[in-house]
Amino acid sequence: MDHEKDLNGKKPAHKELAVDFCGIKMKNPIVAASGTFGFGLEYADYLDLSNEVGAISVKGLTPKARNGNEGTRIAETPSGLLNCIGLENPGAEAFVEHILPELKKYDVPILANISAADIDGYAFMAQTLSVEGVAGFEVNISCPNVKNGGMAFGVSAESAAAVCKIVREKTNLPVIMKLSPNVTDIVEIAKAVEAEGADGISMINTLLGMAIDVKTRRPVLGNLYGGLSGPAVKPVALRLVHQVAQAIDLPIMGMGGIMNGTDAIEFMLAGADIVSVGTASMVDPRAIALIADGMKQYCNENGVAHVSELVGALQPYR
Repeated sequence: MDHEKDLNGKKPAHKELAVDFCGIKMKNPIVAASGTFGFGLEYADYLDLSNEVGAISVKGLTPKARNGNEGTRIAETPSGLLNCIGLENPGAEAFVEHILPELKKYDVPILANISAADIDGYAFMAQTLSVEGVAGFEVNISCPNVKNGGMAFGVSAESAAAVCKIVREKTNLPVIMKLSPNVTDIVEIAKAVEAEGADGISMINTLLGMAIDVKTRRPVLGNLYGGLSGPAVKPVALRLVHQVAQAIDLPIMGMGGIMNGTDAIEFMLAGADIVSVGTASMVDPRAIALIADGMKQYCNENGVAHVSELVGALQPYR
């Protein structure tokens, strides 16, 4: 691990890890994943947000405030975590007025993770959050489309493209579409949002899962099903990142069970330009800094001058 300090006693950013993703300059290629890092301020006592974090994708925002789901919201599973938070958040306007001013005190790019129940809602979110201090959008299309029988926007190429199109029309900021793995053909959906002007892809969102308490014979989660994250999903996430990277020309933010530097390097070799870390931060609040150290160590030990050299550098089996 690198324990060098600058004159102010803080660890300097790793130059060999600095990247540009969709025009967003990051001191390292690690994004704090939405839903696992709060609004970022909650981690300020554990991490130097201005130097140790590449970017922060804030807690998922919606047009109006939401209380989230009732009952148990988080359950640990073997090598993973199930959650059904239900997008609890103060709403887009409250975020801009009360939370963003505090985040702007730190030198770290802020991605607004947005969700809505219909196309008009996504348009509102893009307009409301296209403000100073927001570096780009991570567009969550795993939420139900209330005008289409509750089917998630992200399960069809047509609806995913429609969301991308309206967000692209309403903002000049980078639009990063977050893809769901709970689909039949994720490559088709990636191509659809690429055609509608997406600047980048974020993948994967959580896999749908459940847990059962055999003593009570009831579901563990109040919402019955939840999103599975953590090391258990990593092999699936790696496969999907690799498949999409072969099919499109957009930069990719890869995620799914990244717990250390080696995991992050695997995603980059599979084709991810940057990575996003979620569950690991809930295990160790300093996980992002430790993963960055691990990535730097790998580069140093393997003669890699800059981490971007690893993107898509997977070699054939034979």
